[in-house]
Amino acid sequence: MAIEVFRRKETKYLMTKKQYEELYELIKDRLEKDKYYKSKICNIYFDTDNYDLIVKSLEKPFYKEKVRLRSYDIPDQDSIVFLEIKKKYEGIVGKRRIEMRLRDFYSYLESGELKNVSKQISKEIDYCFKYYNLKPKLFLAYDRLSYYDKDNINFRITIDKNIRSREDNLRLEFGDKGKLYFDEEMYMMETKALNAYPIWFSKILSKLKIYPISFSKYGNIYQDKLKESDVYV
Repeated sequence: MAIEVFRRKETKYLMTKKQYEELYELIKDRLEKDKYYKSKICNIYFDTDNYDLIVKSLEKPFYKEKVRLRSYDIPDQDSIVFLEIKKKYEGIVGKRRIEMRLRDFYSYLESGELKNVSKQISKEIDYCFKYYNLKPKLFLAYDRLSYYDKDNINFRITIDKNIRSREDNLRLEFGDKGKLYFDEEMYMMETKALNAYPIWFSKILSKLKIYPISFSKYGNIYQDKLKESDVYV
């Protein structure tokens, strides 16, 4: 079971397709395609019956966490998936994840035992599942382009489009169909860096009037669900 740890600053930007195309023309010569350059990212987010994790996250505390299962493309039972716990403390994001086959994840849900439980990350994830009694609550997928800076591999840019979700059929292998959150002309860019962003990148964003926003895919979908509930009560 492979284990990965990430710690970085993440910033999100919402833009139109036209803005993205303008931005890409100005930065493309500085970028390299990432390992998962063009991918369909599928996630299952886990939460309590009362959605305690996402409710706390939306309150913008100093510390918050999310737990999800992620695949790159639609998996089958033998595909590699990533079980992740994503923590944010004072603006710094830490992502800790373990790699496993999808069938092994389902075995964990049935047995309550993770392989290599002596590993610290496995213990942390297992603790969250048991402490919060986590259950699958949302499927969320998007089509992603991923790049990194040729001169700084720790500076990464991802572009997400066709953000879609569903609250039924909450298994990754059931496909990527879901309700679109934005129309097809809207893109979500996320920048990820260990330290400060490159000056050249900040200047280009300023020139194009592309500004950071506070946005959580899971959080915003949950908030919209609450608004719909208020309308139809």
